[in-house]
Amino acid sequence: MNAIHPAASFVAPPRAMPDATYRKVMWRLLPLLFISYVAAYLDRVNVGFAKLQMLNDLGFSEAIYGLGAGIFFIGYFLFEVPSNLLLHRFGARKWIARIMISWGLIAGAMAFVKTPASFYVLRFLLGLAEAGFFPGIILYLTYWFPSSRRSKITALFMTGIPMAGVLGGPLSGWILNAFAGADGIAGWKWLFVLEAIPSLILGAVILLALDDGIAKAKWLSADEKKLLQREIDGEAEHAESRSTWQAFGNTKVWLLCLAYFGFVMGLYGVGFWLPSLIKASGIANAGTIGWLTAIPYMAAVVCMILASRHSDQTRERRWHVAVPGIVGALGLVVSTVVPQIPLWAVVTLTIATMGILTGLTQFWVLPPSFLGGTAAAAGIALINSVGNLAGFVSPFIVGWIKTATGSTNSGLYVIAVSLIVGSAVVLSIPKRAIRG
Repeated sequence: MNAIHPAASFVAPPRAMPDATYRKVMWRLLPLLFISYVAAYLDRVNVGFAKLQMLNDLGFSEAIYGLGAGIFFIGYFLFEVPSNLLLHRFGARKWIARIMISWGLIAGAMAFVKTPASFYVLRFLLGLAEAGFFPGIILYLTYWFPSSRRSKITALFMTGIPMAGVLGGPLSGWILNAFAGADGIAGWKWLFVLEAIPSLILGAVILLALDDGIAKAKWLSADEKKLLQREIDGEAEHAESRSTWQAFGNTKVWLLCLAYFGFVMGLYGVGFWLPSLIKASGIANAGTIGWLTAIPYMAAVVCMILASRHSDQTRERRWHVAVPGIVGALGLVVSTVVPQIPLWAVVTLTIATMGILTGLTQFWVLPPSFLGGTAAAAGIALINSVGNLAGFVSPFIVGWIKTATGSTNSGLYVIAVSLIVGSAVVLSIPKRAIRG
């Protein structure tokens, strides 16, 4: 009788089985996470639309607005790492639901702003409440998808940013116009209240529907769980850093903090000022501004998905971050030198938005490629928190420069330089240090 080699007892699953299993996971998780991110980002940046009415009503200067828009990120920075470590310890379901419900309540309370102090306090508390949501989802996706599939999944999730613009622009413009003065309440107040409601509802849905990980997913078969867990465990064995302190001591983590800071300068330079930049090109109607702001974001969705597919196919990551960042910078610079008419404003800002958002999408494939375990929780949160300090710096700088000079051009130049520096930092990391 012939001896049976031990390896013969294991038969690798056909390629169709992993693909089908990952599609099943994607359709189970991504729709809810995507919709939640749309709600999160909308609550974060709808102050850019409220600004169109709020500043005149309350007598706020551009500098007050810039500081209030940015102070969100101070609270965000302070609680980001602790929040992600708590999510890793106690589970995604309860913690993400807590985040969404608390920020929904505070976002709605923005309708009661009367003074600069109350504006600053509520924006700070909103950042504190939302801290951990985005890096928590990025961490959560590493529980389900290996690095070879993560670019596409991350891109699909992060299309929530441009989709918040696609949906939020027209919606916000419509609310400002349709509800202005309804029941004696200003349109910008209605904006904060109505756009906070989805976050509260989604928080409850997540509490009921989200699973903490593969082992708790009752909708997966035993074979599917084994397949998924085997790939995740095999990848974890090769992680360069596994503990919190190893993440803090990893040079690549700090380089990515710097790079992400540059990209976030671009993200919020566009996110907080896009409606105002389009208004400055000669469009006065808030509804029209809302529809025009949707165009850059719709283009960005297509670019993000195409770039993510190419990144996964080629397993090249660094240039897929850097090239879009440079294109985004060029779009911002060109927007300051072309004729200030709606057509050129939309074209140049569309190029900028496509580049910035595509670079950001690809960026988040990098940290999990060398971080695992609590190092992934801490490192991802650290990069996101340090990088998002640019969310404070960017609108404040643009607001301060506009107040001082009457123009946003110099502020946009600062943001463009930040994007180029961020791209250069990503390219400075050796290719061999990033696992595809």
